[in-house]
Amino acid sequence: MSRYSPLHASPPVTLFHDGHCPFCQQEVAWLTKHRHQEHIALVDIQDSHFNACEYGREFDAMMGQLHLQDSRGVWYVGMDASRALYAVLGYRRLVKISCLPVMHGVMNTGYRFFARRRIKLGQWWEKRQAKR
Repeated sequence: MSRYSPLHASPPVTLFHDGHCPFCQQEVAWLTKHRHQEHIALVDIQDSHFNACEYGREFDAMMGQLHLQDSRGVWYVGMDASRALYAVLGYRRLVKISCLPVMHGVMNTGYRFFARRRIKLGQWWEKRQAKR
């Protein structure tokens, strides 16, 4: 898959998110109000009825990184899932910038750093917000 592959994500897309993650909750709230929200189906992988095997995936892998599947059945994982989502939402110029060689590497590394720590960061964020 080339680094520009997410630009070719075909809507509608299905975004698999962690409904318990505070950051994911914020993103989902924004997505449900987005002007192109009809291009996105949202699936909470923490829902009791969700079964990753039905999608040919493992739950732990889906908890570890964001997953998105486009209408052609192509899977995008991690930062590429974010890129594909934002390309479908109409932010193609920003996605193209994020695909440039240096930016691509930096953003992928930053995403992996964040993804591994998102639960603890989310707990810290919620405590910080509660103090306000």
